[in-house]
Amino acid sequence: MSLDHRLPSELEELRRTVEAFAHDVVAPKIGDFYERHEFPYEIVREMGRMGLFGLPFSEEYGGMGGDYLALGIALEELARVDSSVAITLEAGVSLGAMPIYHFGTAEQKREWLPRLCGGEMLGAFGLTEPDGGSDAGGTRTTAVREGDEWVINGTKCFITNSGTDITGLVTVTAVTGRKEDGRPQISAIIVPAGTPGFTVGAPYSKVGWNASDTRELSFSDVRVPAANLLGEEGRGYAQFLRILDEGRIAIAALATGLAQGCVDESVKYAGERHAFGRPIGSNQAIQFKLADMEMRAHTSRLAWRDAASRLVHGEPFKKEAAIAKLYSSEIAVTNAREATQIHGGYGFMNEYPVARMWRDSKILEIGEGTSEVQRMLIARELGV
Repeated sequence: MSLDHRLPSELEELRRTVEAFAHDVVAPKIGDFYERHEFPYEIVREMGRMGLFGLPFSEEYGGMGGDYLALGIALEELARVDSSVAITLEAGVSLGAMPIYHFGTAEQKREWLPRLCGGEMLGAFGLTEPDGGSDAGGTRTTAVREGDEWVINGTKCFITNSGTDITGLVTVTAVTGRKEDGRPQISAIIVPAGTPGFTVGAPYSKVGWNASDTRELSFSDVRVPAANLLGEEGRGYAQFLRILDEGRIAIAALATGLAQGCVDESVKYAGERHAFGRPIGSNQAIQFKLADMEMRAHTSRLAWRDAASRLVHGEPFKKEAAIAKLYSSEIAVTNAREATQIHGGYGFMNEYPVARMWRDSKILEIGEGTSEVQRMLIARELGV
């Protein structure tokens, strides 16, 4: 029996639909949003109407009844054109809605998921803090139980989708007590947008992802109902590890899309750009660059789809997700660098998509687990 990596018909139809949307709707407009550092609300609303924010969720909550493979396909096609739009979808699904889907009560799911799946509302995940990136266990934000309320104090940083006009909630990790050995007991709590004491900072000035929303959040005696606890008290750390394991597959798909987009743009440019009386694509040096870029993108696609398939079939996938995230993020950076080189001086001009891809690529080696963390996870899974 041979392995068949071809997509089933329904997923191929999804891929073509998102591909057309990315090229016909996103590509003509996103450059202006990017340069203005402006969130593309109309594009996001259209993604909601297409059902993209509900792809991996059951129809019971307004989802499309798909899975992480479907989400990854959509992310890859979007990122072939623009990563700001892709990360808005990725964070809205993997970090905004998925924690509620996995760990929420029936009431929490009924309250939040239909609007999150429909793209009418965005959710965010408040994990990273100014003094704790990879060391998420070093959380300093606290939540103290007072009667029927949690009182939250602390700061979160680099939080995607947290300050848009359609942001509805942020799930916050906070220390809610101490274990017998003195280690912090971390829980996850839903904080609705607009809650008194919950302050959203100004948008960051970023190197890339300039058409996505990223903010610092502060919590000063923020009071929310005790019922806003997400999952079990003290299990927030374990919950977010599960969320990040799955999210790495999504980031790997996004990174693959960026890497493939670099190929797309470079092949087109190599055929159009003439030097010394002929297209630069006729030069073996350019041909070899393009061949290597395509090889990386192809291999990256196999890696994330393998991890997604394992997740969908209920098999262990932690190591494969880390491999996919590590490889795809690093080859995205490499392909972006090579695409810029192929474009020469034009690659340094923001009017060309590869300039945006070059700026967007580096964060992929950092967000949702750095390359160093992925290597630690892979080694740990190997038993060393």
